[in-house]
Amino acid sequence: MIVVLSGGVGAARLLRALRVVNDPRTVTAIVNVGDDLVMHGLSICPDLDTITYTLAQLNNDELGWGLRGESWRVMQELEAIGGEAWFALGDRDLATHLYRTQRLSQGATKSDVARELAVHFGVLESIQPVSDDSISTMFDTEIGPLSFQEYFVRHHHNVEVRSLSYVGASDAAPAPGVLDALSNAQRIIIAPSNPLISVAPLLAVAGIADIVRSRRDDVVAISPLIQGAALKGPADRLMRELGLQASCVGVAQYYRDFAGTMIIDELDRDRSNEISELDMQVRITTTIMANDQHARALASEVLK
Repeated sequence: MIVVLSGGVGAARLLRALRVVNDPRTVTAIVNVGDDLVMHGLSICPDLDTITYTLAQLNNDELGWGLRGESWRVMQELEAIGGEAWFALGDRDLATHLYRTQRLSQGATKSDVARELAVHFGVLESIQPVSDDSISTMFDTEIGPLSFQEYFVRHHHNVEVRSLSYVGASDAAPAPGVLDALSNAQRIIIAPSNPLISVAPLLAVAGIADIVRSRRDDVVAISPLIQGAALKGPADRLMRELGLQASCVGVAQYYRDFAGTMIIDELDRDRSNEISELDMQVRITTTIMANDQHARALASEVLK
């Protein structure tokens, strides 16, 4: 059994890569909910949906989120009327959010809905929110406090961040099955997601960090940074703004208490000794899952 601590796009691609070398029915994705939001009265879970759509082979690779072949008539009409349309929801994607909102109003949990959507879309992996409780990643910025989506989407992650907080995480209960999955997994993988806004909210939930720390020898982390830059998103910028080294070494320093093994890209080979000095094993391979061959190489290295 394999557990993947997951954010959005990077984790989704890794989970898809693992299918090449491993039975997807043995994989559990424990997914960040710190960027969840309510918009237009709808409950939206971006990371859960990105992973579900990707594993269903329905994801919009061009945008990096949402469904392939989308139309935008609802958003266009909403904007024309004068409503808030900065957080764009495609017409097909809206059905997912309508369904989730309906089920939550009927007493279902996020875990219930994630499981139901996975079945609907034919996903074999277990997709599990880290908690069914509300968690909000908040940004203290140069223009004041911002929610995750305000920072990431409305302001295009283009404002300076002074600090981060994960509101509600310390009081949130792990979703049913999460602690058991972490305790019993043969391998725990920290996906190449943003350490500060995708993985940290997971570790902030009660009990998660303690178990991962106790399983350190079985934990493999993948750096999302290559030569100091993120392939997508603001991970490198955020690390610099919050006083961390924006490099694979900085990622290793961040994870050193949780992961016994660090996977870095071939382009960062010259940094491997610095990571070894952190009492971490280092594995080197391509971490850019640009084609099936590269995906297989990374997935094989993760499970080695």
